[in-house]
Amino acid sequence: MRIAILEDDQDQADLLTVWLEEANHQCDVFADGNAFVRAYKQDSYDLVLLDWMVPKLCGLDVLKHLRAHVDTVVPVVFITQRDSEADIVQALEAGADDYMAKPVRHKETMARVNAIARRMGFGDEHTSDNYDVPPYKIDTRLRHVTLNGDIVDMTQKEYELTLFMFKNLGRVISRGHLLEMVWGTSSKLNTRTVDTHVSRLRTKLKLDEQEHWQLTSVYRHGYRLEHTK
Repeated sequence: MRIAILEDDQDQADLLTVWLEEANHQCDVFADGNAFVRAYKQDSYDLVLLDWMVPKLCGLDVLKHLRAHVDTVVPVVFITQRDSEADIVQALEAGADDYMAKPVRHKETMARVNAIARRMGFGDEHTSDNYDVPPYKIDTRLRHVTLNGDIVDMTQKEYELTLFMFKNLGRVISRGHLLEMVWGTSSKLNTRTVDTHVSRLRTKLKLDEQEHWQLTSVYRHGYRLEHTK
């Protein structure tokens, strides 16, 4: 997964990054709330880890901003020294998915992250039922896509991009996010690879001909695949 960490304690941020990158996740660390919000306006992540007490904009306000303006579906986990019942309830009611009090432990932290990853479909490449949305069906065992029962001729990278977009149906996914998760390359590279492949998918999946499907470009951000009923 691609994970954003809001943490102003450098030692804690480094520790979390080491744990997560050992498990093959990609991490971006932000030391204050305003920097996090600015970055998130132009990027996207699969999971957000928030400290509460950070400079400029606290973690709770960052969460409220995410839920109200940016990303209503990305899982958010608090990792903070604030451990009162009132704090936990406040965070969960504001939209947090989980809450951990510092000091965090390695195995417990990774178990919680892995639970979220499973819920989102990461590491479950052999379950095709989740991607059967007429007129499309993705067979993750045979690694192909069908449109109205006919196999769509596409490269393996086009297949991987299609699968990732269907996994994130309805979400705006940044170009950098796609570069890291589909191509396994740096999100900072200046490349038109993503735009070229998205254009090919529109053609091969005949999205412009489908009444209830849209693959749209979101200005200065990325792309969103939507199923409109």
